[in-house]
Amino acid sequence: MSFSHKFPASSLREYDIRGIVGETLGEADAFAIGRVFGSIVAEAGGKKVAVGRDGRLSSPKLAAALIEGLVASGMEVIDIGQGPTPMLYFASFTQPADGAVMVTGSHNPPNYNGFKMMLKNKPFFGAQIQDLGARAAAGKVVAQAKGSVVETDISEAYIARLLQDWDGKKTLKIVWDNGNGAAGDVLTKLVEKLPGKHIVLNGKVDGNFPAHHPDPTVPKNLEQLIAAVKKEGADVGVAFDGDADRIGLVDNEGHILFGDQFLILMARDVLKAHPGGTIIADVKASQVLFDEVAKAGGTPLMWKTGHSLIKSKMAETKAPLAGEMSGHIFYNDKWYGFDDALYAGVRVLGVIARMEETLGAFRASLPQVLNTPELRFDCPEDRKFQVVTEVAARLKENGAKVSDTDGVRVNTEDGWWLLRASNTQAVLVARAEASSEAGLVRLKSALAVQLSASGLTPDFDAPSAGH
Repeated sequence: MSFSHKFPASSLREYDIRGIVGETLGEADAFAIGRVFGSIVAEAGGKKVAVGRDGRLSSPKLAAALIEGLVASGMEVIDIGQGPTPMLYFASFTQPADGAVMVTGSHNPPNYNGFKMMLKNKPFFGAQIQDLGARAAAGKVVAQAKGSVVETDISEAYIARLLQDWDGKKTLKIVWDNGNGAAGDVLTKLVEKLPGKHIVLNGKVDGNFPAHHPDPTVPKNLEQLIAAVKKEGADVGVAFDGDADRIGLVDNEGHILFGDQFLILMARDVLKAHPGGTIIADVKASQVLFDEVAKAGGTPLMWKTGHSLIKSKMAETKAPLAGEMSGHIFYNDKWYGFDDALYAGVRVLGVIARMEETLGAFRASLPQVLNTPELRFDCPEDRKFQVVTEVAARLKENGAKVSDTDGVRVNTEDGWWLLRASNTQAVLVARAEASSEAGLVRLKSALAVQLSASGLTPDFDAPSAGH
C-alpha cells in the first residue's frame, strides 16, 4: 500500500510539529510522523523508538496513531505512557533508544498538541523537520514491516535518578505548582521521597488546565503560587509548564526569579566543580548574568534562543550548564544535557538548602537593572527576518556595537536592546535593559526608530506585548 501525506505548512515548526487538534493536526498527521520518522531511524540503522505523551485530552489517540506509524516502519516501540517530556528524554538515554517522540502541546492552550523528537539522543529540529514533511509528501518511506510495542513504566527509575543528585543540608518548606501538567503523578511520588515539607498545587493531570495556563514565564500564571508561598511562609515556590521541561521560581518573599537569575544561582554552584566552565544563556538574558558568570570564574557564552539550539551548542562546547529566559535549564553536570524542570528543581532546592541566606536575599543582592518584559510585535512571516537584517545593516553602518548571534543585540551606554524574529510565530521579539528609567526610555525609543524605518509601528502597550 503506497503512502503519502501532506502536512499543513503551519504545523512544521523550528523545534517541533504543532497544531490545533482537528484543524491543523490530527491522527493522520500522527501516523505520518511515525511512518516517516520510523523510516529515518531505520535508514540510520536503528530499531528502537521511545514514545511518551502528556496529559492533554487529545494525546492518547495521537500517541496511538503515532505508534501505529512507527510499527508500520518496523520499529520496536517502547511506550512509556503519560508523563513529562524529560522522562521521555530519560527513557531515550537509559533504555536505550535510537529515537524518541513525545506527544505534547507543551505550554500551548488545551486545543493544541504537537510532537517533540530526538534522533540518537540529539534534538531533531530545523531542516530535519522540514525534510520529514517533504519525505511524507513524496512517500519516501521504508517498505512496510511489522514492528512491536512494549509498554514500559520507567517512572520509578526516573524518580530514583532525580533523587540521586539531591545535596541539600537543611529542611525546606516548598510549594510546587504543577499547573495540572504532565508531571503530576511523577511529582507526587518525588516529593514523598524528597527531604523537606512539600505543598503541591494543581497536582492532578488535567488537559483542560482548569487552574491557569501552564506557562511559568507569564507572571499572571504564578499568582496562585505566590499567594501560597506567602501564606505558608515557604522558602521557595517552584512551577512547571505543561510538559515540565521549563521551570519557574518564586522566592520566599513572593518575588519571581526569571531564567537568567535562576542561572546565576546555579552557575555559582556548578562552577565550584567546573572552574572556568562555559555557561550558556540565550540572547534575551540580562547582561547581569554574563557579568556574574565571569565574576564566578566561568566563561559566559551568549547563544541563539531555542532549546534545540542550546542543547546542540552545549554538546559542542561541553558546557556543564545552560539556560534560557523561557525557563529551559540544561545540566551536563551529573545529568544528560537535556532540559528537565524536575531535575532543575531538585538541584536548585539542594543549593537553597545549603545557603546561609534566603533566596530573597540572594535576589536582592544582584545588581539592580530595569528591563522590559519580552515584547512581541506582529510582523508578516515573509518580512520578519528581513526586518532584522535591515535593522542590523543600518546600525552597523552607523558604527553601533552590534551582536548578531541571534537577531540583533545593541549595546549602548544606557544598556542594551534586542530584536529578533520568532522561530515559531509571525512576530518580532524585543527586549531592552538599562540601569535607569531614563536610559530604558532612550533604548525603547531607539528600538522604535529602527522598527519605524522598516515600516512597522510598534505599540509597547498592546495586549500582545509582554506575552
